[in-house]
Amino acid sequence: MLRFENLTKAYSERVIFQGLHFASTAGCIALDDESGSGKSTLLRLLAGAIEPDTGEVWIGGHSLHTDPLAARSLLSYVPEDCMTYPDQTGRDYLQEVASARKNTQVSHALDLAERFDLMPHLDKRFEQMSYGTRKKVFLTAAVLGETRVLIADEPAGGLDASARAALVDLFNALAVTHTVFFCSYDEAFTQACGAKRVKLAGLAARD
Repeated sequence: MLRFENLTKAYSERVIFQGLHFASTAGCIALDDESGSGKSTLLRLLAGAIEPDTGEVWIGGHSLHTDPLAARSLLSYVPEDCMTYPDQTGRDYLQEVASARKNTQVSHALDLAERFDLMPHLDKRFEQMSYGTRKKVFLTAAVLGETRVLIADEPAGGLDASARAALVDLFNALAVTHTVFFCSYDEAFTQACGAKRVKLAGLAARD
């Protein structure tokens, strides 16, 4: 579901990573590296937020480079600090995502919003929400449509214990049919998700 080949990214003369390769079907995969290693850069690249210097990414068999619309339709991305337009409400964002993914059945998402205790906040603007509440909105959007890959940067950040438990359940459920590719400093969360751990150095090695 998620595959990338020969990914390289540099800023000026600083090489962030070089020659990364990976392929996965369903399951949870956790990037397990130190701060500043390039984890967030890789996740942004896999989500199509930035372009690689070399290499290519495929989502559900569709290239992000040559067939971006098809690839993005199968992808959910939860950045570390989730923000769309500051004056957009959470409800409007979920409706926008549902429309873009041609999803007319949103009851599953609303059930998840209930578990996240998000319902009282859906009509707030993003600029009025806390860091954790914004994260919950984006995580709720991940269940809209027929996606196949979830990319998440510090998904448990800013969540209370109840929301973290709901997120563990979500990741475990998605991992049956999706690739969930994330990074987190929360060791207990990563273990609870049963995630396979990978390091950037390991992604650069070829079998």
